[in-house]
Amino acid sequence: MRRAVLLGAADSKRTQYLNQAAEQTSLSLSFVNWENWREAIVQLAQEPLLIKIDPPLWDSCSLCELDSLSAGYKRQLNLLSQIADSHDIRFFNHPSAILSLLDKVQCKETLQQAGLPVTEALARTPARTPGMTDEPLQYHISCQHSMVENTEQLLAIMSLRGIHQVFVKPINGSGAAGVSAFRHQPKTGRMVLYTCAVKHPSDGLVNTKRLRCFSHTDEILSILDQLLKTECLIERWHPKAEYRGLSYDLRAVVQEGRLDYLLARLSDGPITNLHLNNRPLDTDMLGLPASVLEAVAKISVTAAGQYPGLVSAGIDILLERGSLRPRIIEMNGQGDLIYQDIYHENTIYRHQAKLIKRMGAQ
Repeated sequence: MRRAVLLGAADSKRTQYLNQAAEQTSLSLSFVNWENWREAIVQLAQEPLLIKIDPPLWDSCSLCELDSLSAGYKRQLNLLSQIADSHDIRFFNHPSAILSLLDKVQCKETLQQAGLPVTEALARTPARTPGMTDEPLQYHISCQHSMVENTEQLLAIMSLRGIHQVFVKPINGSGAAGVSAFRHQPKTGRMVLYTCAVKHPSDGLVNTKRLRCFSHTDEILSILDQLLKTECLIERWHPKAEYRGLSYDLRAVVQEGRLDYLLARLSDGPITNLHLNNRPLDTDMLGLPASVLEAVAKISVTAAGQYPGLVSAGIDILLERGSLRPRIIEMNGQGDLIYQDIYHENTIYRHQAKLIKRMGAQ
């Protein structure tokens, strides 16, 4: 029997509600904090382990630190894999699978190669070595998209493609940090930017966790130029389906090869993350045709199946306005925390606890 271990952040909702699920399912679950994880894991690894990895918590709200913070986390995941190679350690979600999904560009390419519908990627910004701003730009080898470094180049690509609205997404962000929806009318020159990012006098762009709409051109260009200095992916802004005047997309949670949870996220703006005071809705209320729900389930399960080391994944899916054709927006190897579930029946974590218990007995 393997000892079940949760590697995460103390007092987080993730830790609290997985522990609650463990108690309900009679799972003995040890906890290791990211702050001293290496020594603790090596000590525990005197016996066989099964580890579930939750993401660390970051105090910084500065977007310019996203790349370096993410790089540090990726190094820890790599180190965890190396430690596992010399000990009898298995994982709920393997570090390599989590790493693969942290790379939004590579993940999108993997899904496309599998024939899955995704939101269209147009361009990306070059990567810089974190903390080494004077180093030469490092280009993503597998990226097949155009490179942009400033707003002028972004507008040129939009004009060339005949596209008037895009999303600009930090590659290393989470929770809508820095995600921006940009619309440009070339005939009038009018611009609109929806974002949670604002300029701070000393910290550059910071994430406010509150969606704002900017309409002054100079302000928009200044924000975008600063945002494009981080690693970003630029995608076509696909119009989303609507419910009672609100646009929405779907968060799917796939576990053990099946669709385990599906929730709609409604918003009066283009960014639907629920922690931005957007509205959750049971998908049954949408009145979607069975064929659409079947398509959503199929592409969700197929997407998760592209990563053999993945037992659980959160997948964001939009339905195109009019056709209701599903497209995968992005995937997350740690996308299992949904407040509407933990505060209700905690089904996702109870299922995980049962899975961990069974996996530990194998």
